[in-house]
Amino acid sequence: MRRRFVAVGDSFTEGVGDPNPLYPNGVRGWADRMARQLGRYDDRWRYANLAIRSKYLREVVDEQVDRALSLRPTLITFYAGGNDILTARVNMAAVMDLYEDTVRRLQTSGGQLILFTAYDATRGPILEPVRRRIAFYNSTVRDIARDMNAILIDHDQMAEFGDRRLWSFDRIHMSRPGHKVMAGAVLAELGIPHTLKLPEFSPFERRLTLKTVRDESRWVRSEVVPLIRRRVSGVREGDTLTAKWPELIRPADGMKRLARRHSGDALRVRHEARNG
Repeated sequence: MRRRFVAVGDSFTEGVGDPNPLYPNGVRGWADRMARQLGRYDDRWRYANLAIRSKYLREVVDEQVDRALSLRPTLITFYAGGNDILTARVNMAAVMDLYEDTVRRLQTSGGQLILFTAYDATRGPILEPVRRRIAFYNSTVRDIARDMNAILIDHDQMAEFGDRRLWSFDRIHMSRPGHKVMAGAVLAELGIPHTLKLPEFSPFERRLTLKTVRDESRWVRSEVVPLIRRRVSGVREGDTLTAKWPELIRPADGMKRLARRHSGDALRVRHEARNG
């Protein structure tokens, strides 16, 4: 019986926030961690990760969906639309229409589909438009998951993600502990045991109101404003990257070993290109 896990999406699934220079694109992430656990559980699992950071939903659809379907997955994870939410002007109704159409296409594979809501880390009135978009996105994703019998990983049902230690400073990407928790959550939904060492934190201390305001202002200056500037300029990190695992790999062989092999292959390709 085929066991093929294909991950589709953007930075959330690529693994941004969980840096590891040994892995393709310099990140590991929850999907890679989950794939390794699947390989340990059953060595018949194969895995591909097509996700690339910075991509809008339309780009994910155009660049990844056909490829994902061609791999004949038995398990598909799909998260996209977060970059659309953060766009200054966006028609969220049109975005979610495309999202629903995409889920229907992915369903044609016959594989089990896993969807995700977006986490709302916004605070204060300045980001109220973003908060409204997140609420609309999440409500629509919940309806689609219910109607299409997809597994839903819903941040609103995961109180642990209220701990800022599971998030990078940008509040957009999960930290390394956050990626571990996410991998464990998805595996739990699938009923698959794992050996992940999930983080154990001391009780989270709430910040004082004045410090909260200062942190919020610093976050807007250092993260939100530069993000908007990048969107206006059209400069995106993901435009120079390729998918981490575009072909099916065998996680049971060891992700680090596979990453070293991938790195060696990439160096050979660059060397051959330079030398004609």
